[in-house]
Amino acid sequence: MKEKTNPGEDLLEELTSDSRQTRQVARRRMIAEAVMNEGSMRIEDLTDRFGISLMTAHRDVDELVSRGLFRKTRGIVTAAATNLIESSDVYRSNRQAAEKKVIAAAAMEFVEPGQAIFFDDSTTVLQMVPHLTSKAPVTAITNSLTLMNALTGAHDVTLLALGGQYYNWCNAFMGRMTINEIKALRADIAFISMSAISDGVVLHQSPETIDTKRAMFDCSVKRILLADHTKFERRALHSFAALKEFDVVIVDDKLPAEQVDRMRAKNIDVVVARSATARS
Repeated sequence: MKEKTNPGEDLLEELTSDSRQTRQVARRRMIAEAVMNEGSMRIEDLTDRFGISLMTAHRDVDELVSRGLFRKTRGIVTAAATNLIESSDVYRSNRQAAEKKVIAAAAMEFVEPGQAIFFDDSTTVLQMVPHLTSKAPVTAITNSLTLMNALTGAHDVTLLALGGQYYNWCNAFMGRMTINEIKALRADIAFISMSAISDGVVLHQSPETIDTKRAMFDCSVKRILLADHTKFERRALHSFAALKEFDVVIVDDKLPAEQVDRMRAKNIDVVVARSATARS
């Protein structure tokens, strides 16, 4: 084995590995989008579209199959049930990205140095990560493996990682063990996002998600909901909480004014996060 004499070699290898992993994650998300949009595709077609080898295409598809998003049969990859796809972090990360960033920036106005904060596994809450060091020191408590990885090495951010049963489709830990860990803590704030809001009720299609986020909700002094305009007037099977149970609801400026007015008429504290274009 060749001995390394340059102390920078380890760092260079680490950066190269991180860059390769970032490209891999981005490529798999694009593959997921393509299959979701078309319903099914030949794996050979993925090689042409994304400029990758057949072996790489199969490896990427196998990872997405293992997460329950696709089925693979005789060289054909097919999207799984819609509700599972829409719950997955692969799908959610590409939806309303601009709105999520604006909402996350507005949410940071409620963060103060020294606080302990629950961050759920939503892709909207994930957008708060780049801003956290500006409010450090803070303690971040999360069940999201994606968020854990994003916060690794963050300056003056104490990370409390919640364990439990790992759910591949959302890249997060949930279930009884996770809930027990949450119940042993008391946080200043919980930042939560859900998939649907209808008739003043916040909903989600996964009962495990409901139970885990409800534990965060119950173990926090302040509860803040982050919800882009597409979440409203959508339905899901399981009820989480009434909108009025949240201390603050943060929405983007694409939500119709009449919906904002309706919530405020019910004494719900609504913050409308405005894009730079809307502010100018």
